[in-house]
Amino acid sequence: MLTPGGLGGKGNEMGKDRGINVLIVDDEERFRQTTAVILKNRGFEVKAAASGEEAVAEMARQDIDVVVMDLKMPGMDGNQALAEIKRIRPETEVIMLTAYGTTDSARQGLIEGMYDCLAKPCAIEVLAQKIRDASARKNALSEAERRVRDVMLPLTSFSTIREDRTVAEAIEVILQSFVLAMTAGAAQETVHRSILVMDNNGRVQGVITFTELLQHLQQTNNTMPGAGESAADQPALQKPRRLSGMFTILVRDLAGKRVKEIMATAPPTIAADADLMEAVGRLISLNVRRLLVTDGDAIVGVLREQDIFFEVANIVKQITIQ
Repeated sequence: MLTPGGLGGKGNEMGKDRGINVLIVDDEERFRQTTAVILKNRGFEVKAAASGEEAVAEMARQDIDVVVMDLKMPGMDGNQALAEIKRIRPETEVIMLTAYGTTDSARQGLIEGMYDCLAKPCAIEVLAQKIRDASARKNALSEAERRVRDVMLPLTSFSTIREDRTVAEAIEVILQSFVLAMTAGAAQETVHRSILVMDNNGRVQGVITFTELLQHLQQTNNTMPGAGESAADQPALQKPRRLSGMFTILVRDLAGKRVKEIMATAPPTIAADADLMEAVGRLISLNVRRLLVTDGDAIVGVLREQDIFFEVANIVKQITIQ
């Protein structure tokens, strides 16, 4: 089965997906039909086959860009069909799907020229992107690495708050994002750690993370009378100042402030079509953990250091499978 992604296609993706011919090969009729419908709604040209034998026959009749095929099928299994497909049309890329583990079978597929192997269930967005990448390689376009737009988080993935709201409201937004993260699962776990601050026109003005909250508490504490004094620094007959309850007092003061008073300034920007080494260079040289991603004059997403890490892990994973 596929994990949620909806049946509707995204407008900005459908255009680039049109003309990509995909063959879905699976002996499970429901999976085969559902996957075909979802991919068609996203703009792909899709055909389906119920067995390895049907897939090989289809390949003999016409050129297919990408084959998405179940590994475990009765009769001709995925690896056997892969070998025949590569014999007939060596340029066609094949993505294998399996719920039976990837060790020996996946290694055999890689030897025969499989493009990639994905575990079932598979998120539809992951499958769609793999199909795009495989099609691009078939057409000699995609030995090029992925770009910033391919690994960023879209702006809509982040919680936002207006700069004139209170810090108490910002904290509530962060708490709500925790709830959403627990509901959505671990894939969203890191999104809730920061919220974007917007002006009345919807433009990003800054960001609030746990760090800004803690730094403001510390700065306020340091400006309090007697802050930093030890008992020895105070007059001999004066009772040392007690700090008991100070944390609560400072938090209550913080809660009433406006978001714009404590937010960090908006992160530096990077173009959506920039390569990932440029992104690494900006993160390191500017000593920041995130960049706003621009497409023309519009901000379309956020690239975080962990997004770069996930791409590193993805590449390493592909190496270790081989």
